[in-house]
Amino acid sequence: MTTWSCMNLQDSASPIMEQLIFFHDHTMMIITMILAMVLYFMASTIINELVDRYMLEGQTMELMWTIVPAVILLFITTPSLRLLYLMDEIHNPIMTIKTIGHQWYWSYEYSDFVNVEFDSYMTPYEGDNKSMFRLLETDNHVTLPMHSFIRIIVTAADVLHSWTIPSLGIKADATPGRLNQSSFMINRPGLLYGQCSEICGANHSFMPIV
Repeated sequence: MTTWSCMNLQDSASPIMEQLIFFHDHTMMIITMILAMVLYFMASTIINELVDRYMLEGQTMELMWTIVPAVILLFITTPSLRLLYLMDEIHNPIMTIKTIGHQWYWSYEYSDFVNVEFDSYMTPYEGDNKSMFRLLETDNHVTLPMHSFIRIIVTAADVLHSWTIPSLGIKADATPGRLNQSSFMINRPGLLYGQCSEICGANHSFMPIV
């Protein structure tokens, strides 16, 4: 989970999140280069008092500032489309878990087993317990295997919710009357925290996921 004063993304716990972090760094590098160039051009325009009459208008210059941004967009869209297809790919899952959003708690059903289902409520914060994370701890944790493709089916019983685990790079909308499907693979052990990412009502911030 995010630590104190951490300004970056959370450490990845799945291959998809690793790719998302790489794409974020790739895009930020391109944006930083564009920003540096634009600031340099603006500063040189303000400071420089000389005028080049051949640069006041020119078809070559206009052609360049049309083609160059298009090439830059290609460098961004190509890995972006690859990532979208990777995130949408449903591999052969070893197990399926169904998540149902309620006001304001989550219900889980292990579809591959008989009568394995439970509700997960937020645990009230105890100030004396220093090992407990405020607004993030639940009474029942979801236990999932490592290095296995897991399919998750998300729905809601009342209003819109969103099942989100940032370190897994997964965010699935829970819509009443609809089943949304996603998949992920956990590549390291640990406690992974998330919260409902849809403004679903008064107790929206009290729907943690562990």
